[in-house]
Amino acid sequence: MTSKVTAVLPSEESLPQALQGLGGVGKTAVVIEYAWRYRAEYDLVCWIRADQMPLVRSSLAGLAAALGLVPSASGIDLTTTEVLDALRRGEPYERWLLIFDNADEPAELLPFIPSGPGDVLITSRNHRWQPIVDAVSLDVFDRDESVQFLLKRVPGRLTEDDAKRLAEALGDLPLALEQAGAVLFEGRMAVGEYLRLLRERTARILEQGASPDYPTSMTAAWQITVARLRQQSPRALELLRCCAFLGPEPIPSEVFKFGSEESQTGVGSLIADPIELSTAVGALGRFALVRMDGPYITVHRLIQALLRDELDPEDQRRYRQDAHSILAAGAPGTPTDVNTWPKYADLVAHVGSSAMDLAHCQMPAHRAFALAVVRYLFVSGDFVSCRSFAERFIAQWTEDSGPDDPYVLDAKRHLGNALRESGEAGKAYQLVKKTLESAEQVLKLSNPLTLHLRNAFGADLRARGDFAGALTLDQATRALHDEVFGPTDPQTLRVMGNVALDYGLNSRFTESRDLHKEVYVLQRDTRLNTSATEVLSSWTNLARAVRLCGNFVQARDLGEDARRYGLHELGLEHYLTLRAATDLSIAMRRIAEAGDEALELAANALELCRRYRGKTNPDTMAAAISLSNLQCTLGQLDQALELAEATAQTYPTVYGADHPYNYGVLANLAMLRRLTGDPAEARRLNETALAGLEARLGRDHLFYLTTALNLASDLAAIGETGQARARGEDCLTRLTKLVGGQHPVTLGCAANLVQDLRADGAVQRADSLLTETISGYANTLGADHPMTEAAVAGSRINWDFDPPPI
Repeated sequence: MTSKVTAVLPSEESLPQALQGLGGVGKTAVVIEYAWRYRAEYDLVCWIRADQMPLVRSSLAGLAAALGLVPSASGIDLTTTEVLDALRRGEPYERWLLIFDNADEPAELLPFIPSGPGDVLITSRNHRWQPIVDAVSLDVFDRDESVQFLLKRVPGRLTEDDAKRLAEALGDLPLALEQAGAVLFEGRMAVGEYLRLLRERTARILEQGASPDYPTSMTAAWQITVARLRQQSPRALELLRCCAFLGPEPIPSEVFKFGSEESQTGVGSLIADPIELSTAVGALGRFALVRMDGPYITVHRLIQALLRDELDPEDQRRYRQDAHSILAAGAPGTPTDVNTWPKYADLVAHVGSSAMDLAHCQMPAHRAFALAVVRYLFVSGDFVSCRSFAERFIAQWTEDSGPDDPYVLDAKRHLGNALRESGEAGKAYQLVKKTLESAEQVLKLSNPLTLHLRNAFGADLRARGDFAGALTLDQATRALHDEVFGPTDPQTLRVMGNVALDYGLNSRFTESRDLHKEVYVLQRDTRLNTSATEVLSSWTNLARAVRLCGNFVQARDLGEDARRYGLHELGLEHYLTLRAATDLSIAMRRIAEAGDEALELAANALELCRRYRGKTNPDTMAAAISLSNLQCTLGQLDQALELAEATAQTYPTVYGADHPYNYGVLANLAMLRRLTGDPAEARRLNETALAGLEARLGRDHLFYLTTALNLASDLAAIGETGQARARGEDCLTRLTKLVGGQHPVTLGCAANLVQDLRADGAVQRADSLLTETISGYANTLGADHPMTEAAVAGSRINWDFDPPPI
């Protein structure tokens, strides 16, 4: 065994090693033995089931923590890229072993095989690996190995001659030998009887035409095993057939439940009796038809395939439907509950299995379960898998049930959410808009699904920059929620949170703060079974609203509490925790003594967003903007300008070139142009941004007014004193009406206007306004706040832009 294992070690060129051979020849067993024997030689060993690419990605992403990165619950594709890079660099481990079990097409898997100092083993039945990697063909046992195996498997009941005859008849195939040993040991069958049955089964198989995927000896041995199982425990065979339509991954034993629907086979009554169920599972284990590992059972994929092939199409349908029922009834609960996520993760591979074929199921309860898995993938942050599953279900359900089927409409809602969070806002808008129109025609306006779609469409309107339209829609949707669900139902609170977001985006900050506070308190203090994701989202939104009202210290304190909650409940890498970190860094930026800490937090948030969300994801771009603004605040103008230029160039791809956020990013770049010595270019950029903001939002909006303030500073810098004064006076009037005379932005506008009044000869008015402004700053931010000090010193105050989540 050792020499064969040694032969599959990578060569000096670090080529991966591929073990090739028949199903049942023992490829998996060899690599298990190798990993066990040589575990001390490696710092890291990872076993990866390679027959489904989502499993490959999730397994690789799961290595993040072990590599000193971050455990992945979101952004799996990007996490995988970071893991592969770390493995290639050998950081922090040079000696690692990746085992890709049951790989199929090389083209699919090769992008996920890292080069570098570690080792890679691949098991496959596909001969296409041979010219690509160092392939090692794994043959059946030699005769002596077969004999020794059988003598140990059936101790005291076989002679050496018996073992030789069995080995010859079974072609020395390891899995067939194991099956035969189990029958002889458990069934107390005589060797002669077994050989007679084996000959009869083989003849029958050869008459029908043996499948190239299954060795004849394996098929014959398996048929004998199944026949013996049918005699001793026919109910166990029922369970095994049902398991053949799940995935080949470990099956959690706790899913063996059955719903209210009638079982299509005998599995339903078996599962209903825990004593019978345990007896059946025990029998399967004794006959080596399943492997039991703690709370999981696993059926070899070859046995699953043989079981399925044995059944006629109608029986396949019945057992497959019962497999669907088992998973649906065994679903762990509400997918938004963080405590259910590990259990949902166990089911994803089975839901995605081609043998399960859940997409073709038309039973309502099973489709509801499928959508619960899609929802779990979304709330846990795996938007790629969420999108993949949703698209698969939409395509098949539309074909089977038509485009207006409620489950099709609901799947489209989930797909729209995944598209929006992935940065494809345009596609999300078109999809949800059409889906909502269909729902309003097919379903009642008060139907919960219609209301869910209205919520989603409100987010799409925000993503398009139609803040006023989103507010109008969400206010009407809230009224419908009050009627349908009640004023404190979690669904109603969700749309209330959306209305609060709309208030903030329409510069109605006090209303936004008060409504966010109401939502958060209801979620926190009442027994509403609110999910951790909703609590964190509301908490972060409240902190942001408090900041936009001008209370920076309170916003910092709330933001720190929210982020701590996110770290504890969801983890560092979850998209809502990252969002909370970015928001917290913005609040800290407004507090002088927190600058360095804010810089570190913002830099880490950007790095993690790039890793887990992608470089052009809305959250990543928001984190980049926050970091650039912090660098500017701390005087790191060159770094800030470089990042702002890159962000301004890329940002139009996020929500579109005509989105208000894009003009805000342009205004940030303009501010940095002036601060680095180019006020003329700053004026040009700000005038472009201002025109776009006026067209989209009007003049009485904070985005417009802060950009106009910066434009006034540009004008002052190039000597256009009269125009600067006029801009400042107009902004002061509008800001006082919009956010009040004591808001930090209003006071900053007044401080800048003091300088323009002096330059324009209005000294007496300037003195009076300065006294009012310094008093206002001292009362709101304190005498030692940088803005107060800037007003006293006669330095212009600049205003940056941070895009709120939509």
